Amino acid sequence: GYEEIPTAVNITWSSINFKTILQWQPKPSGYFYTVEIHGQTSDIKRKCILTSETECDVTDALRNVNETYTAHILSVMPAEMDNFEEPPFAVSEKFTPYSQTVIGKPEIKNYSQEGSKLNVMFKDPLTPYIFPNGSFQSIQDIFQHDLEYKLYYWKDQSSGKKDVTTKNHNFEVSVDSGKNYCFYVQGIIPSRRENRNGQESMVLCTGAGRNNLDEYGAEVFIILAVIAVAVITLAIVLPVVLCKRKKAKEARAVREKELLNGV
Repeated sequence: GYEEIPTAVNITWSSINFKTILQWQPKPSGYFYTVEIHGQTSDIKRKCILTSETECDVTDALRNVNETYTAHILSVMPAEMDNFEEPPFAVSEKFTPYSQTVIGKPEIKNYSQEGSKLNVMFKDPLTPYIFPNGSFQSIQDIFQHDLEYKLYYWKDQSSGKKDVTTKNHNFEVSVDSGKNYCFYVQGIIPSRRENRNGQESMVLCTGAGRNNLDEYGAEVFIILAVIAVAVITLAIVLPVVLCKRKKAKEARAVREKELLNGV
């Protein structure tokens, strides 16, 4: 029966901040997959045993991030059938976490613009790996001095970018006082041949010198304008309505009196 089982194709490694997912095709029918991780010096580790999925989280099997691994994806028949034969398998391309995982987005902790100084503080992305005390290791903990960060910044509404590099977790750059600046932070591994640039943080902008329309947005002022119109309309309409109701009440009272006099 093993001769007829398909083997995995389109095997890919997807890794961000050392969290690594192995993916492949096709979806199994009548058989299962088992993943074996082979390292150059480490023992074989089995993951996702007899799975019907086409992806497997292999992060725990790649703890030695400097080692180069290959994945063997076995196509296995159900347990009740003949399992004495060597199951067919497909082999992935080589993968080295240290040189191939993608650096994720840094998190901006705080930023400010005071006069001609722009200050930006940020945090390293965390990895799935933990210290003995239970805290998660950051990518800085693993890459050490191989990791640096770059701040890209520019005047709001302008296309001219500047950048500055640091190995710390804060930037201080000189800017034009009273002008708004936008910026983002990106991790970089200069020693890499590929995947040198990490993912970009979210873009943020300072509020120095912004008027109220910039600060709060046109939507807020539209809402305030609508409320103001409603209040003015109510102030005009309400007295008219009250006056008409008073006159109608007086007229009704007169008619009732005339009816009583007629009786």
